[in-house]
Amino acid sequence: MKKYLIIATCFISIILWSCDTLDIDNQNSFNSKDVGRDEKLAKAEITNLYAITIPNWNAGADAIGGQSPGMYFDDSYISITSGNFKSWKYENIQSINKAIKNLEDGSLPENKKRPLIGECLFLRAYTYFEMLVYHGGIPYIKVPQIYGKDDLNVKRNTSLECFEYIVKDLDDAFNSGIPDRISPSDNDFGRIDKAFVISFKAKVLLQKASPQFNPKNPYGNKYWAEAYDAAKAAYDFCQSNGIKLMPNYSDVWKDGGCDEEIFTRIYDYPNTSASYYEWYSRPNSLSSGYVIGTGPTWEMIKSYPMLDGKMYDDPSGKYYGGTEDEFMQKYWKNRDPRFEVTVLYAGKSYPVKGTPNGYRQYTAVGIAQINDSYGTNPNAGVQSDNNNTLSGFYNIKGTDTSLSRAEITAFSNDLPVMRFSEVMMIYAEAANENGHSDVSLDLLKQIRKRAGIEPGNDNSYGLPDASDRQKIRDAILAERNIEFCYEGQRFWDLRRTRNLHVLSGLKKHGIESIAIYADRAGKPEIPIQEAIKLALEFKLTPDDFKYVKHQIPLSAGQVKEYGQMKNSYYFFPIQEGNISSNPNIEQNKDWGGTFDPTLD
Repeated sequence: MKKYLIIATCFISIILWSCDTLDIDNQNSFNSKDVGRDEKLAKAEITNLYAITIPNWNAGADAIGGQSPGMYFDDSYISITSGNFKSWKYENIQSINKAIKNLEDGSLPENKKRPLIGECLFLRAYTYFEMLVYHGGIPYIKVPQIYGKDDLNVKRNTSLECFEYIVKDLDDAFNSGIPDRISPSDNDFGRIDKAFVISFKAKVLLQKASPQFNPKNPYGNKYWAEAYDAAKAAYDFCQSNGIKLMPNYSDVWKDGGCDEEIFTRIYDYPNTSASYYEWYSRPNSLSSGYVIGTGPTWEMIKSYPMLDGKMYDDPSGKYYGGTEDEFMQKYWKNRDPRFEVTVLYAGKSYPVKGTPNGYRQYTAVGIAQINDSYGTNPNAGVQSDNNNTLSGFYNIKGTDTSLSRAEITAFSNDLPVMRFSEVMMIYAEAANENGHSDVSLDLLKQIRKRAGIEPGNDNSYGLPDASDRQKIRDAILAERNIEFCYEGQRFWDLRRTRNLHVLSGLKKHGIESIAIYADRAGKPEIPIQEAIKLALEFKLTPDDFKYVKHQIPLSAGQVKEYGQMKNSYYFFPIQEGNISSNPNIEQNKDWGGTFDPTLD
């Protein structure tokens, strides 16, 4: 499966672009135009472009969206001068445009040249789309710029123009001769195909129609019709090419590709750079030994529905959990099965390579390894230093328990960048805004059925009926929160739908576990030395603890909640340095400038 990538990395070590020159030992021995004359060299160069364009695994991807510990968005967090939430990737654009020009001018046969150009066009669209989502319209440069010859002081294109150019690049890529579908067994697995291009186009047009870009007419604007057409086309194309939901949610994260993955970033340690996702996700005793706060917060734990698809505090639910404190004492029971695939909690079995048979993960102070401990139990005899960063939970989605502690830097699971469930969610959202709420609910039901949620007597899977469009919007957003947790989508979903207000003043909490005699009246605490002995034999299960909520961070003097989410955050400012270097760049109107990034 990873044969091509191994070949390509040999070339990458030779031909890394750096502005106008190539980073090679003897530049006089290499002509950049050779990229347009040699197919292997061209493929290797484009593989390097994939590496700088497509995202990496990121264990902390959804901390800003509230799913993990960490406080964000104080008054100075986003500013004109800071680098936070800025995307200005014109060095990457220059490299992509150079590759396109060299291929266009090169002597490769058209049937070889056009698909390679198609890959570059897609990567250009992908890069510009990120910048557009961050800032609104940006200069859409389509040719390599030459310093001292070309006018580099270009103006910003409007957001509408940028969407049109992105779609044009995607359409040209789709029609360039790239294959319909590259299977995991193909040597070119990890390169784009028509399935990814048409699916990404649907994602782009969903953004175009979104409340973010249309605040005055968020759900009645004319762009929703083309978003629906694009989403349906992507859904149908994927299905016709064998792309489908995997029977089990956990199967998506197995290395080597699957029928659900539409595009995958390949990792093949040591032939590619290491990913530190496993390093940062695991409990510290089985990882680096450093305290990393990337696990779910209590708020994220509560966000998972119950096994019948309803929330824990819904009295009509089959698995109604009672008050928050009552639910807290049994939070792991009767949950959406995706919970077990994602969350490592106190007392859960965790068979990591190198651990004893029957190993369970503990987080209780005095019982757990010191770097894993969380809480304030005064009877523990020791204090935890992790209460400002940990939550008592860990994220295990996509991780690899076959790696021992010493092997975690060799983590090389492929990253599913886009999968069929996302296309289904895009289709559901667009269908709901085009009078097809029944289609939306059917798609959501398919996703919940795959997850293992019970249909219920009404076959609703806990979802609302089709008569209330706003409730379906809310259901889609909530479902995306679960289905794509720790895939880096939550914050951007809230921003796209103009729901950032849910993060204003957000407080985060963790859960401490304290060992108790679960089978005795009153459930008294187990003396710490006895609890330690039981833990060493892995006899303490989740039922053998009581649970206490603490705010994160716990220490006095720490920032305790998110700052207020401002309307100006729907389009981040262009960094001051970029405007200083190009006086024709207008700043966004909510940041002291005159440029309107919306489509209104």
